[in-house]
Amino acid sequence: MIFRVLSRLAEKVPSAVHRVVSSMKPQVVFVLGGPGAGKGTQCAKIVEKYNYNHLSAGDLLREERSRTESEFGQLIDNYIKEGKIVPVEITINLLRKAMESTMQADEQKFRFLIDGFPRNQDNLQGWNKVMDGKADVKFVLFFDCSNEVCIDRCLERGKNSGRTDDNRESMEKRIQTYLQSTRPIIELFEKQGKVHTIDASRNVEEVFEDVKSIFGKEG
Repeated sequence: MIFRVLSRLAEKVPSAVHRVVSSMKPQVVFVLGGPGAGKGTQCAKIVEKYNYNHLSAGDLLREERSRTESEFGQLIDNYIKEGKIVPVEITINLLRKAMESTMQADEQKFRFLIDGFPRNQDNLQGWNKVMDGKADVKFVLFFDCSNEVCIDRCLERGKNSGRTDDNRESMEKRIQTYLQSTRPIIELFEKQGKVHTIDASRNVEEVFEDVKSIFGKEG
């Protein structure tokens, strides 16, 4: 099933896109943190101030599952509702398509914030396998926030977001998935000296001051 997913998604990427990407590599910053840590909010501010493009793995998956013609929508929907991680082949190919389409439209847009990925070891191995030599990961931006604050923020967001996963049951599942699967990935990058950790429990502007300090040094 997964191999069929991979091949069908790949077929939808125009060959012209591959020619563009072959001449340049996307520069990537992974943005990680628990659900509700403020990753999307801070990414929007980074895009506004710096020359980066924001790709949310979660948003791409939600868009794919909402497309009426998507043959993978129900599969993605089931994973998200259960707070589980969607098969890596689907996520990586959605990310790759988005990067390649962006770079095809404007060759100057080659710097990307990838929000909410990689979420587990399988994600990381899949990325290394598919994107090895095709993209450069500059560093990991880690928004560190307590579970309680993350849950409270998502429940508040759920009042207006319309997202089916912004409820307490889904949140508790997502937090457990994050702790068990994503935190070890962050620790792995920390050992490589590639993580910048930010206290995300503060207000938006205080957090962004730290973000600006990091991007001022890293570019």
